[in-house]
Amino acid sequence: MSARTQASEADRRARLLAAAQALETPLDEQAADRLMAYLGLLQRWNQVYNLTALREPEEMLSHHLVDCLAVLAPLRRHFASQASAGGADAPHILDVGSGGGLPGVVLAAVEPGWQVDCVDTVAKKASFIRQVAAELGLPNLRGLHARVETLDPAVRRYQLITSRAFASLPDFTGLTAPLLAEQGVWMAMKGKSPGDEQAALPASVQVFHVEQLAVPGLDAQRCLVWMRPV
Repeated sequence: MSARTQASEADRRARLLAAAQALETPLDEQAADRLMAYLGLLQRWNQVYNLTALREPEEMLSHHLVDCLAVLAPLRRHFASQASAGGADAPHILDVGSGGGLPGVVLAAVEPGWQVDCVDTVAKKASFIRQVAAELGLPNLRGLHARVETLDPAVRRYQLITSRAFASLPDFTGLTAPLLAEQGVWMAMKGKSPGDEQAALPASVQVFHVEQLAVPGLDAQRCLVWMRPV
C-alpha cells in the first residue's frame, strides 16, 4: 500500500470517527475496523458488480456509511425502550432491498448483538453481503437472495423492518407486514418527509413518529418514518 493510500485511509477513518462522535454514537476500534474494511470491500466489489452509483470512497463514506450511522442512536433508543417493556434482548432486524448492505451491514458491524438479515432480489448483492459477513467475522449478518414477499414468517419474524430507498411507504409496509413480530415496527429511511406517501398508507398502518436527522458532512434532508400496525 502506498503512503498516499495509507494517508487517504487514515483521513477517512478520522472522518468516520468524528462523524460517529457528532452523532453521539462513538465507535470503538473494532467497530471502526469493521466499517473501514466494509468500505474497502464495497469499493472493490463495486468496480465489477455495480453495487452503488457512487464510485469515490469519500462519497461512499459520507453518503452511505455516515448516513446509515445516523440511524444508530434512534434504533438504540427504540430497542432500549422495548427491552424495558419486556422485548427481545437480541432483536432481529430485516433490511429490505439492502443492495450493498445499507443500512444492514453498518448496523450489524456496530451492534454484534443485533441479528440482521439483508434481503435483495439481485443475487450478486446477496452474495456480496455473505462475503462481507465472512470477511468481517459477523455471524449476526445474513444475506438473503429473495423477493421479500416470499420470505416465510413461520421461519423468522422481525422486531424491526427497515428500508433505504426501497419503495413507497404503502408498498414497503404491504409487502412486509406478515414478517413483523408482535409489537414489531417499521422504520423507513427517507430524504424529506414523504407526506404524499404517508397519506396513501392504509388505515391498518399508523405513522407514530417522523424523526428528522442531521447527518454530518451531508447537506441533504434526512428523516426516519416510524410505523406500526394498528
